[in-house]
Amino acid sequence: MPIRTNRGRAAVYRRLWGWPLRSPRHLAASIIIFVVVVVALGVIIPKVLNRKPSAPPTAAGQSTSQGTQVGQLPSSGASLPTKQPPPSNTASAAPPAADAQLIAELWAENWIKPPPNNDVNKWLAQLRPYTTEEFLAQMATIDPKNVPDKITQKVTPKKSYVSSADFEIGTDIGKVVITLVKTPSNEWRVNSYTKAD
Repeated sequence: MPIRTNRGRAAVYRRLWGWPLRSPRHLAASIIIFVVVVVALGVIIPKVLNRKPSAPPTAAGQSTSQGTQVGQLPSSGASLPTKQPPPSNTASAAPPAADAQLIAELWAENWIKPPPNNDVNKWLAQLRPYTTEEFLAQMATIDPKNVPDKITQKVTPKKSYVSSADFEIGTDIGKVVITLVKTPSNEWRVNSYTKAD
C-alpha cells in the first residue's frame, strides 16, 4: 500500500488553487492577472483569425467577361444597389377635418362658460365629451375663474395632420391654440391648449 504524503501532485495543485485565498493581496493580484489574460486573448484571437483577407461577394449582374476581379468595382457605368433610407416618423400634413374643427368650436364654447359658483366638477362634465381623459385630469387643477369670458375670434385651423390638428381661437385675454388628437375610436378630442405666440 502506497504511503500518502503532503508532497506530490495533489499538494502542488492545492497550493496553486489555494494561493489566491491566502490573503486579500493575493486575491487582488489573481483578479488582475485574470483580467489581463482575458483582455489579451480578446485582442489577439480576432487578429489571428482575420489574417486571411476574405473576398466580398460579387454584386448581381457582374460578369467575369468584363475583366473585373472579385471585390473590384466594374469600370462600366453599372452601379451597385443602394440601401433605401428608413421611413420617416414625421406626421404627414392633411387638410383640416371638419369634425375636428366642430369639436374645437364646441370645446371652446363650453370652456369659456363655467357653471354657477365656478363648480369645477360641473365645468369638467360639460367639457368631457370633447376632451381626452388625460387632459381632463390636468384641467381638474384649473380654477374656472381664470378662463376667458368671451370668444373674440372664431376657431381657425393653424396646422393639420392625419391624427392631430391645431386650431387658433381669439379670446378676451389673447389668442389660444387648441390641439386635438384622433382617438383609437376615430374621434377627435382636445388634448391640450396653450397661449399663442
